[in-house]
Amino acid sequence: MAEDTARRLQARPIPVPKAAPPASTQTTLLVIALVVATLYLGSDILVPIALAVLLTFVLAPIVSRLERLRLGRIPSVLAVVVLVFAGIAGFGMVVGGQIADLANNLPSYQKNVHDKLDSLRSRAASAGSGGVVQQATEAFRDLKQGLEQVTGETAPAAQSNALPTPGAAREPVPVRIEQDGSDALTIISDVLGPAMAPVATAGMVLVFTIFMLLQREDLRDRLIRLAGSGDLSRTTEAMNDAGERVSRYLLMQCVVNVTYGLPIGVGLWLIGVPNPLLWGLLSTVLRFIPFLGPAIAAAFPILLSFAVDGGWTLPLLCIALFVAVELFSNNVVEPWLYGSATGLSSLAIIVAAVFWTTLWGPVGLLLATPLTVCLVVLGRHVPQLHFLEVMLGDRPVLPEEAKLYQRLLARDPIEAMEIAEEKMSKGGLVEAGHGLLIPTLSLAEQDRQRNRLNPEGRQAVAEGMVALLDEMMEASPPAVEDTPLVLCIGARNDLDEAAAALLGHMLRPRGLRADVLPCEKVSVRSIAALAPTGVSAVALSYLNPSALSHARRLVRRLRLHFGPDVPILLCLWSAHPEADAPEQATTQTSADRVATSLTGAVTQLEELGVLAAVEAEKAPQA
Repeated sequence: MAEDTARRLQARPIPVPKAAPPASTQTTLLVIALVVATLYLGSDILVPIALAVLLTFVLAPIVSRLERLRLGRIPSVLAVVVLVFAGIAGFGMVVGGQIADLANNLPSYQKNVHDKLDSLRSRAASAGSGGVVQQATEAFRDLKQGLEQVTGETAPAAQSNALPTPGAAREPVPVRIEQDGSDALTIISDVLGPAMAPVATAGMVLVFTIFMLLQREDLRDRLIRLAGSGDLSRTTEAMNDAGERVSRYLLMQCVVNVTYGLPIGVGLWLIGVPNPLLWGLLSTVLRFIPFLGPAIAAAFPILLSFAVDGGWTLPLLCIALFVAVELFSNNVVEPWLYGSATGLSSLAIIVAAVFWTTLWGPVGLLLATPLTVCLVVLGRHVPQLHFLEVMLGDRPVLPEEAKLYQRLLARDPIEAMEIAEEKMSKGGLVEAGHGLLIPTLSLAEQDRQRNRLNPEGRQAVAEGMVALLDEMMEASPPAVEDTPLVLCIGARNDLDEAAAALLGHMLRPRGLRADVLPCEKVSVRSIAALAPTGVSAVALSYLNPSALSHARRLVRRLRLHFGPDVPILLCLWSAHPEADAPEQATTQTSADRVATSLTGAVTQLEELGVLAAVEAEKAPQA
């Protein structure tokens, strides 16, 4: 009977994620190398395809709405694509005109630049008079004078050596006249050659985008068949997840960029920086590039304000404008709009930007975030690629109890305290104990049973947990000697003792005296040293719910020592709270009550009348 009860008292399952089935390391490295080489060598074809896919994600909802208006598939696609590429061309023309206007005005700013540089030079010289700056300036001046003297002496000498002697015969110098063989085709090639590659890429993107929009459903079905039609549910979920995340990211990025570029353009116009339309448009577009885009967008107008203004007011105002708009966008607009739109961690975005830029250049920097989002979605839905989600995703990879357990094993009390305080701030000590501390001790007990936890590690977890409890609990006044005393006993080891200490911390704020005893104090040889009187209840703490035979012997020993009037509460912390075994364990161990949680232990003590005695003692004092 006891064995059946022990089998039903299974440990509470702790949701520690399992690793994917291990694959051959050599095979994995070979596949990764082949994929990276393919991406690098096939960039001329893959980059236009990736850009077309990105545009398809953006334009597909618009095309679908036009189709609902009965415009037809082909007219809808052509209309949307023509409008988009016309807008891009118009944007390029506006930017080109603004750049040409800026280039015409740059020579007029040259005097201001020279004046500012002379001012900086004079201030640096006056500030460093007699110091390092002046010494360095004088050293450069002496070096310059020395070089001028050397060149001044050698140049005439070289000229004198080059002059022919008066009687020497002059050799005839052959002169050959060649006709310039450059024709119109060569000139056109020299002028238009550098622009052919971007134009060809744009043409490929246009063609790919049109056909992807025209054959969306066919491409979707082919991807499903390629991914495996045997698991349509998972494949559909992965595709929907990827499409939703990428579309939401691009939409939110457009909104954020517009809300960033518009105030920049208006602000630069108000403070008097030339060509504010150009800088507003560039700020909007360059912000699509992670990290570097905003810095590049801010650098040009700041340098221009330095050249335009004779003083320092305009550059300072320009810097203040960019700092203010950047702070507002990063801390207000982006968190409000993005949320968890991408599912990428900050480090993953940086690594992705470096990786894709190395492979595909500036276009890779633009595509870094959408492509990495697709990789994370693959890792989330394909078990063999789960490592991608672990490395790049923003989801916690370890549950709280596993993190706390690992920090206690590493003897890191600072981070362990941060984890516990965060949990305690959400629901108090009861929630932290039930949802974090007890599961952490249960993990340690499970590892101990599997012989994966050595005595040093077990001691580190137990001592760290007790120290954590002492830090978490505020200093409370000592209990009155006349209040009921509850003995919280760690039944088998120091992990059980740490769980007993947690129960003691739960009971003390309720006016009870709680003494925590190790298992050695209730052994056959040591139990006689305990005072048999003055104890109101005994709470036995077990993290291993299958140790019923040990519990039965210990309960019998405590009964003989304290007498039948002292109730014994058996706390099986890792037992499933909905199992029927705790009630049967009462019969098997002869304990008065059985609890499987902290709140259950407090409730059982109330039913045993221990807390009622505290209230009765407080009543006459009131």
